[in-house]
Amino acid sequence: MTTTLRPSGPLQRSAEGGRARTYDVCVNSRPVGSVALATDEVFGPAVCRVRDLRIAGPDRRRGRGTVAALAAEEVARGWGCERVEVDVPAEAAEALRLVRALGYVERNRRMAKPVPAEPAALPPGVTGRPMTRDEYEVWLARAKRQYAQSWIKRGVPEAQAHAKSEADHAKGLPQGLATPGVLLSVLTRDAATVGHLWLRIGDDDAFVFDVEVDEPHRGRGHGRSLMLLAEAQTRAAGRDRIALNVFAGNTPALRLYDSLGYEPITYCLYKPLL
Repeated sequence: MTTTLRPSGPLQRSAEGGRARTYDVCVNSRPVGSVALATDEVFGPAVCRVRDLRIAGPDRRRGRGTVAALAAEEVARGWGCERVEVDVPAEAAEALRLVRALGYVERNRRMAKPVPAEPAALPPGVTGRPMTRDEYEVWLARAKRQYAQSWIKRGVPEAQAHAKSEADHAKGLPQGLATPGVLLSVLTRDAATVGHLWLRIGDDDAFVFDVEVDEPHRGRGHGRSLMLLAEAQTRAAGRDRIALNVFAGNTPALRLYDSLGYEPITYCLYKPLL
């Protein structure tokens, strides 16, 4: 039996060169699933994102998904893409095994946890306070650089990484310190600054966009204190769930989040198209 992709909708194009199209996964012309592909909105036409790939129940575990994924890569190459990316829900263990077997590498994962009704208190002498405008300007420049470097270290070309950093910070902080729903905080110990926190309060939960301990103060438990501060702020805002993103290979952060009860909700993977 032959597994192929058959367009199920027209090729959509954007003025910026983006493309998107859906396909039926067919076995001898019989539809058994679907694939949705699109070039990335931030990284641009050089990156293809697999928005969805599914095989109907009776045809699973017969190699249909593997062939469909490889065929999707060929479509991406035909579009001139240099990289393909996919997000896999943590509960989709079979899909995660598939993409890893096909050579996809984890770049980052999204994690979340319920916030305790009474978050743990900060250690003695450690407090959080709002970031000042002068501190914000210094922090923002550093945060953009470090965020871009995190992507560069994980296979993203420098220009794409800096473009994503600028776009993500502009989207998340359109009004700087005055952005509604955003809390930018400084963690201090005995009045000395030791770290910074960027927390967004959403409609249903909170999201940690950036947590950083200043280099001279690392290894002293301040990362945990910053996360406890985030949980306290989340509860104070009336939310009971908090989420974050962590890059693969950041072992200290992963250990910290695991110890605090965070669990993966989505794995984000990529594969260069050679």
